[in-house]
Amino acid sequence: MKRKKGFYEKFIKRPQDLFLSISALIVLTPILLIVAILVRTKLGSPIIFTQDRPGKNEKIFKMYKFRTMTDERDENGDLLPDSVRLTKFGKILRATSLDELPELWNIVRGDMSVIGPRPLLVSYLELYNEHQKRRHEVRPGLSGYAQVNGRNAISWEDKFNLDIEYVDNISFMEDWKIILKTIKKVFVKEGISSDTSVTMEPFRGSKVDS
Repeated sequence: MKRKKGFYEKFIKRPQDLFLSISALIVLTPILLIVAILVRTKLGSPIIFTQDRPGKNEKIFKMYKFRTMTDERDENGDLLPDSVRLTKFGKILRATSLDELPELWNIVRGDMSVIGPRPLLVSYLELYNEHQKRRHEVRPGLSGYAQVNGRNAISWEDKFNLDIEYVDNISFMEDWKIILKTIKKVFVKEGISSDTSVTMEPFRGSKVDS
């Protein structure tokens, strides 16, 4: 059964996304330039990390982020583990969420929204159960309900359940609650890493449908 969209989602959310993302790009231009220079100096080029991610209706788009890792490889030419390639500077970028700022351009383009389920790896698409696939009924977000309720410190299943809860309850008030909570969490630096990984363990599929 097709999900019904409310007035906010139909007529306000996208214009609001455009206003907020364009305003943020203008206001944050000095910070974007400083971060770009520091990334180039400390991590090299390219400054921007791009990766294919699934968006609304599983349509693939290129997501932009500031790079946070080096390209260090072993003797076989394989990339070293994330924990080795993620530098102190990269950890600062992630802890402050500055690495996410280029995604504002994805919002302007219409690939993403300010608030929505985070865009994950394309390889995860075949691993989702029917419930989890519903996270792609809306545009992915710069931040989301799962990000202000644990981010990388909660399990994949809990994260997906929160994503679907958001999809089923999109509203102006809910989006602004998440925006304000996101700003707070950036300052207190909560939930950046999981308990057992420097970033987040790969999703390998759920044992049962949730």
